[in-house]
Amino acid sequence: MDDGELFPRTRARVAAGAVHAPHWLGAERQADLLGACREWARPPAGLRTVRTPGGGTMTARQVCLGRHWYPYGYARTAVDGDGAPVKPFPAWLGELGRRAVADALGPEALPPEPYDIALINFYDGDARMGMHRDSDEESDAPVVSVSLGDTCVFRFGNTRTRTRPYTDVELRSGDLFVFGGPARLAYHGVPRVLPGTAPPALGLTGRLNITLRVSGL
Repeated sequence: MDDGELFPRTRARVAAGAVHAPHWLGAERQADLLGACREWARPPAGLRTVRTPGGGTMTARQVCLGRHWYPYGYARTAVDGDGAPVKPFPAWLGELGRRAVADALGPEALPPEPYDIALINFYDGDARMGMHRDSDEESDAPVVSVSLGDTCVFRFGNTRTRTRPYTDVELRSGDLFVFGGPARLAYHGVPRVLPGTAPPALGLTGRLNITLRVSGL
């Protein structure tokens, strides 16, 4: 339970195959993960601005592990950045992903192949993420999302359209969100970030979202 909060936040099934688990990572684990993200964000193949095919840019900046994501595919090098080889995906991060799936959806939802891709998005106070689907992977393994820093409004929709019906979920530092099965290709996005809401002890201004996927490539 957060300080000053009347009712504790509890685990919620947002849709079939989609689960929100508040407080999944404790303060020490969050700090360790933040430290790793800061190292991954350094050049080469570090944090970059993603450019869309239409010539625009995403307001959230990104760094990738394992394979480099660009609209709309994967590469071994930062093809839309400095061209350097993508940083390796650490085994411990894959184990974190498998533990998250087993905890949120049950061991029966664990994919046969290991997690091998991480997309790490950094949001400052003005950053957003439009409604989109994670559909560039060959695998249908559940997507694992862990939040650090500022709270955001996470909009989780349906598999047919970017519009309603959708559910807005408040994701705070340390929260876990997993979606797979019938929700694997649901549209989702971040309409806003709430600046200044990060735990002071974490030492992060803004929001980091660590998304783990199985490439199937």
